[in-house]
Amino acid sequence: MTRVKRGFKARQRRNKVLKRAKGFHFDRRTKYTQAKATVERAMHNEYKHRRIFKRDIRSLWIVRISAAVKELGGSYSKFMGVLRSRNAEINRKSLAELAAVDPNGFKSMYQSVMGQ
Repeated sequence: MTRVKRGFKARQRRNKVLKRAKGFHFDRRTKYTQAKATVERAMHNEYKHRRIFKRDIRSLWIVRISAAVKELGGSYSKFMGVLRSRNAEINRKSLAELAAVDPNGFKSMYQSVMGQ
């Protein structure tokens, strides 16, 4: 069997990691072993923080809706319960946007949903 030196493929693999390590300091950018460990950690945190971001944004929507409903004398859980029971097709993102941008529109929607 012929000998394979693996130079091209190995270099290609290392360069892929070193390319992602741009912007790191000192040996983390230039030395393959340290760069590889740092890039793996960075990729893990990247994955993790994408999920944390989604969680934070959803809680922000809930806070905005809750504040708008409290201003009108209601509670968030009762409001969302009524929306769910009526099979409303509006999501939290849209509700939060409506509450922040157009309080009068949110008030009229709240009154029509809650029957006041």
